[in-house]
Amino acid sequence: MTPLYDVRGNRYAVITPHALREQGIDLPAHAEQAAQTHKGWAYPAIAAHCTWPSNQRPEGAKPHRCDGLLVGPFQDAAPFDLLIVNTDGTLAERSGNGLTIFAQFLADTARVDAGSTFTLRVHHDKAHSPASVFLRPAPAGFWLDLGAPSFGPLAVDAGPARVSPAVFNGREVSRVAALVQVDSQWAQSVMVRIGNPHCVTLLGGTHELPIFAASLHQRLQAIAFAEDSAGSGDPCPAGINLQWARLTAPDEIEARVFERGEGPTASSGTSASAVACAAWAAGWIKAGLVKVKMPGGTAPVQLVEADGALQQVLLLGSAARVQ
Repeated sequence: MTPLYDVRGNRYAVITPHALREQGIDLPAHAEQAAQTHKGWAYPAIAAHCTWPSNQRPEGAKPHRCDGLLVGPFQDAAPFDLLIVNTDGTLAERSGNGLTIFAQFLADTARVDAGSTFTLRVHHDKAHSPASVFLRPAPAGFWLDLGAPSFGPLAVDAGPARVSPAVFNGREVSRVAALVQVDSQWAQSVMVRIGNPHCVTLLGGTHELPIFAASLHQRLQAIAFAEDSAGSGDPCPAGINLQWARLTAPDEIEARVFERGEGPTASSGTSASAVACAAWAAGWIKAGLVKVKMPGGTAPVQLVEADGALQQVLLLGSAARVQ
């Protein structure tokens, strides 16, 4: 049975390229080729390894038993190449929880030595280059070095006609027309790329975090999903991950997540990192250790600042095998 791992309620199945090919799925030998040809193999792989077995889907559960599929490694030694497949068959540039899970899988299968530092390379079909992530073992899990973030509409390839300047806490942020059309209180957002694109909507103390009812889910899917994957590509043709954040303490933020290619998730590592970066950019918090609380659990994020800019974002995660 395909291994299934959990980080803060976010679950991924993991399978090697060899195992996929043994099952008759035509996966190229190299990760770069696999990324460019994913439309031919990704959804059959999702259907085989992420859907619920017949008659086992709990009442009210989503169609898939996990949040995606991790395919790799494509080699026997670091750096390790992998692909992150969303349940709609698209590829993600990065997933903090997914990479934590993949690191644990490598340790569980003796592909890395205990205590060693190594690199993961995520291949995808987007315009941006493959993302490399450095992992350092921690007493309980792994620290992921996600690099430095970039901010603003250009960083996430947003269409300029649908994003305009706004002000929050005396700082310039963005007003995303598609979000404001859903809720007029969602008028101040920070757009962040930390490997993949994010739009973090900042909420004042009296504004409630969203509850993803069916009607809201459909409207947010049109915004978050890519235009060729059940979305409208507005404001980003390739789609964007959505978050809502509320400051609850000087070093603590509460957040909700609606992922591109997936929908509502209990937690997301890169979303937590983007929320922390957005809170820093909006003047909510200072650099240092920040706790981002999501329904699935709390993600510790370390922000490293130098010369008035964020130079490094580190995410702490611990994965447990649940199947």
